[in-house]
Amino acid sequence: MALISPLPETQAPAAVQAAFDKHRTQYNARITNMKATLAHSLPAFEIYMEWYRLYEAITAILGERLAYLYAYSISRGSGCPLCTTFFRKIIIDNGEQPENIRFTEEEELLMEFGSTMALHQGKTDHTLFSKIRSRYTVPQMVELIAFAGQMIATNVFANATETDIDEYLQPYLPFKK
Repeated sequence: MALISPLPETQAPAAVQAAFDKHRTQYNARITNMKATLAHSLPAFEIYMEWYRLYEAITAILGERLAYLYAYSISRGSGCPLCTTFFRKIIIDNGEQPENIRFTEEEELLMEFGSTMALHQGKTDHTLFSKIRSRYTVPQMVELIAFAGQMIATNVFANATETDIDEYLQPYLPFKK
């Protein structure tokens, strides 16, 4: 059970409702439990929704598939059930099984880079960093690292509030052994 309940849209102030409408329109996105929890503070909601701009930037760099796999690797590294499940849904809906993905060497490096940043508070091995750096420009590296930071912040928020996993994500939860 969530430590902070989502703000019911019917109880949201007009400014928050307007922010919800803008978000839905601009990104064709739903208002999830986490977003509704963030909505208790309009600045928090607006700042966290900047995630979408960075995601668009890394999608332009990496392509759609590698962008969501990168976000998935960060979420797994952060140990965030909500965000990991969100990206599991995207992976599965795109025809792959998260546990059986075969990566190219370049993809594997990027997955390791994302999960390492999440596991070690942004720190990475210099060898790994150099390998990634050799593949991307400085502006691209800044966007990849900034996105990882934003993704980690999202993971931290979801974990700290123990945000309930949305109903539409339930079928995508990993099997419990």
